Amino acid sequence: MKHKIKILVLALTLVILLPARATAQGMPVYDNTNFISFTKSLIESAKQTSQLLKTVQFLKTQKENIEKVNNVIKQLKAVRELAKNNQKLFNIVQDDLRDILNSPYIKSDEVQRVSESFNSIIENSLEGLDYIEQILSSDNLKMTDAERAEVLKDMELKSKEMVAEIEAKTRRYRGIIAFREMQDKINNRETNY
Repeated sequence: MKHKIKILVLALTLVILLPARATAQGMPVYDNTNFISFTKSLIESAKQTSQLLKTVQFLKTQKENIEKVNNVIKQLKAVRELAKNNQKLFNIVQDDLRDILNSPYIKSDEVQRVSESFNSIIENSLEGLDYIEQILSSDNLKMTDAERAEVLKDMELKSKEMVAEIEAKTRRYRGIIAFREMQDKINNRETNY
């Protein structure tokens, strides 16, 4: 029983002393200098975050400006290509068509068909130029610069197709003229037998 009493006294002492030690740790001590430096660093990081947000906004604006300039450059390139293709069309019609029509190997009933086929291509080209002028000058067509650039790129491709078509027709008529010229030489040659 002595042994049980010793254990009981020891347990009671621990129970009494244990909470006393936990509360005896004292009040927490705050270091004012650490608190002030922590506050300063928070304020500084808030300023840096604000600067970063301003920088991000500036970069977004610059990206939009670059995209606008890029789209305008695409439009200018497309318009330049269109002008070059149309000039090529007019030169072909002006020079080659005159040579084809003045050839003695083109029959009189073919002159009208040849002229009409070339004129239809030129008319399509002129309609395309009118449409491009509307796109570039009119605000009635609510389009972004990217949409305008895309439409102009499509028109550029169509003008290249027209140039290819008119060049093919020119080659075909020149081939017909060359064949008829050769045929005429063969039919009208002098025979020595």
